[in-house]
Amino acid sequence: MEFETVARAILGNIERVIDGKPEAAEAALVVFLAEGHLLIEDVPGVGKTVLAKALARSVSCSVRRIQFTPDLLPSDITGVSVYNQVDREFEFKPGAVFANIVIGDEINRASPKTQSALLEAMEERQVTVDGTTYALATPFTVVATQNPFEMEGTYALPEAQRDRFMARISMGYPDAAAELAMVQQRDAYNPFDGLSPVATVDDISAMIATARAIHVSSAVEQYVVDLVQATRTDTELRLGASPRATLQLIRAAKARAAVHGRDFVLPDDIDVLAGVVLPHRLIAMRGVSSVEEVVARIVAETPVPAGAVQQR
Repeated sequence: MEFETVARAILGNIERVIDGKPEAAEAALVVFLAEGHLLIEDVPGVGKTVLAKALARSVSCSVRRIQFTPDLLPSDITGVSVYNQVDREFEFKPGAVFANIVIGDEINRASPKTQSALLEAMEERQVTVDGTTYALATPFTVVATQNPFEMEGTYALPEAQRDRFMARISMGYPDAAAELAMVQQRDAYNPFDGLSPVATVDDISAMIATARAIHVSSAVEQYVVDLVQATRTDTELRLGASPRATLQLIRAAKARAAVHGRDFVLPDDIDVLAGVVLPHRLIAMRGVSSVEEVVARIVAETPVPAGAVQQR
């Protein structure tokens, strides 16, 4: 297994069904290889669920989909202990979270109580039911979609849950050429029909290990800390990024470097990923229209430490 070959194959698979969105495809792969969780937020109909399904279809692993609705219960996600009258004991029936890739569709349509059922799973890769802890599959990632919270019938995700998502991306509308190609092609065939796995679970596990081993210089680490610290003191932000954000930004940068064929992280990796790793964790002061613009300004104003642009 060659890392770049498999990575290109997965990206190629995703781009077969998502026209004109290479950045979104790469972000999904980077988060997966960094052992993180991905939140895809945008208006209905722009391909959020299609992206999640394309990533899942590209890997030969277990996949479960959860359609979040207002009547969904926490036990539907984590599982429940059921009394077996034959054996006269309780047995655990695993919920939908027991899979390598969990697709949470329209996650913010469920109540906050149901949303919180994912907290332990996303952070600790385990669930606890009736006092017993059950380990989840490895690798494990949650790819969730949500509509903007201003839309009818949605609940805002709790801050603790947003912080557990490594990255949040938006699909955006396709450009005119990509939309025309979709109109001309999708009426005749379903792009998922010919989509087959191009990587096994063992391949992904090996790629994750490779990404973990990517070198990060002390200067780059200092640069990440400086960026995160700046979000906590910026006058336009009421809530800055957490220490978890620092760790996840570095992990994501390692995976991006590996996808781009490098064995070391550059400040450019940090700059690109800061825009998807940090904003959803921040809360702006009243009157500030865009957290993303604040993050872009912080990145532009934060100096890169000497030596951070050099290879090891």
